[in-house]
Amino acid sequence: MAGYRKLGRTASQRKALLRNQVTNLLYNGKIVTTEAKAKEIRKIAESLIALAVKEKDNFETVTVTAKVPRKDKDGKRVKEVKDGKKVTVYDEEQKEIKKDLPSRLHARRKMNKILYTVTSVPTENAGKKKNTKTVDIADKLLNEIGPKYAESNHNGGYTRIVKIGQRKGDAAMEVLIELV
Repeated sequence: MAGYRKLGRTASQRKALLRNQVTNLLYNGKIVTTEAKAKEIRKIAESLIALAVKEKDNFETVTVTAKVPRKDKDGKRVKEVKDGKKVTVYDEEQKEIKKDLPSRLHARRKMNKILYTVTSVPTENAGKKKNTKTVDIADKLLNEIGPKYAESNHNGGYTRIVKIGQRKGDAAMEVLIELV
């Protein structure tokens, strides 16, 4: 007996399908899929969330000095002429950043091996490349989802599968898989 469902696909197609669905589950909070796919997605998603819960506090806060370009009232960079060239004016600013400890960095890299990057497009710019933002799902896992589950005494069971009914085309059992 195999340790996983083959889902009627080659290894590379199956891996891509599961990566995509796990990414969408963590980004949106819930997805609708077939029962067999949902059971495979659950395994991967729960292991990622467990890793995020374990590494939620594994960072140190560091104050760094950063050079930030000075901006005018329109939000454009201020330039001044030096030696006949236009040069951007920079100000030094103190910033606090989270620095991952080695185990958290390793966990982040393990997550990035599985998860895809998501490009979010604001609704008013649908169909345009302008103002799109890439969302780091591993960061969302470590900073939002991990601490949320760490507060409630969960020992696994981060996802819920709810049966919806049979799909019209091929009568496959459709389910809603969501984060609890």
